[in-house]
Amino acid sequence: MESRSLHLERQMDVSLNGVANNTTDAKYWPLRVALITIYSCVLLGGSVSIGLVICVLKSNIRSVTTTAVLNLIVVHIIFLLTVPFRIHYYVTDTWDLGPFFCKLVSAMIHAHMYIAFVFYVAILVVRYRSFYLKRDKVEFYRKLHALWASAGVWGIMLVIVLPIYITKYGNSGNYTSSQCFRFESELKETYVVVLNYVIIIIVVLVASGLKGFQMYIFWKILRRYRSECSSYQEFWAQVKSFAFVMVMFVCFVPYHVFRIYYLVKQNNEDEKMDLHWQNEVFLALTALSCFDLLTFAGKASCIACDSACSKLKSFLPCC
Repeated sequence: MESRSLHLERQMDVSLNGVANNTTDAKYWPLRVALITIYSCVLLGGSVSIGLVICVLKSNIRSVTTTAVLNLIVVHIIFLLTVPFRIHYYVTDTWDLGPFFCKLVSAMIHAHMYIAFVFYVAILVVRYRSFYLKRDKVEFYRKLHALWASAGVWGIMLVIVLPIYITKYGNSGNYTSSQCFRFESELKETYVVVLNYVIIIIVVLVASGLKGFQMYIFWKILRRYRSECSSYQEFWAQVKSFAFVMVMFVCFVPYHVFRIYYLVKQNNEDEKMDLHWQNEVFLALTALSCFDLLTFAGKASCIACDSACSKLKSFLPCC
């Protein structure tokens, strides 16, 4: 009788756990759908924008802006290679590719965000400097300087930061091998929390400062040209700069502001699962920065398309 009652208790525990898991899955399914939708759009739209910009990009690699855009193309391509694994995980809710690859995929979205942020800042600073110095473009003195500048950014991120992240991060807790992107136990380490706050402060202050400069430049242009400002190339050049500022504010700043709330509430066990999924959604929004290259496509992509159509008609007179 005792063995039978124990067996019944175990069955009840299993059934209750199953009900609890189903309830949890139902509760967070809308967020999983949102994540699948966001990453699917990023994969498709990012690939299209990269293709358009590669077609129209000029080959002057001494230009600081061109060098930064080439680096953005590379970082977007590397990140997009990891997106299908994220989509598969959110669809199946199971990770079966091992903990190391989980850390690698998890690290790439952060590497993508911060490398892109560095090159955004470089593009904007160069454009603002060109505006004040009355120059059309700012160039490196030699092509080798452009190569070294790019190698410096990539070297810091991929040779120093990424290996440390993969080897050290994710070792403070007992994580389930069938789940991925769940490293909240690392926040028990004081240095991790401090590092998060430092990064938040830097990103928000730099983005806010650049937005302030951009608004000041717009004010100067409007004051100089008044109602005719839209007729000047100088105005439209700053519209492109403003597009990069908005990418930072729409994609990067919300995530970092939410991180403050995430860090404060992390010790609340009742909200831990909610915080995890909310954090994943805000992190996914940073991937929308893959659409940034459409800023450089614009009119140039239309010209490239017209040129391609003209060549096609020359080969096919019947068209």
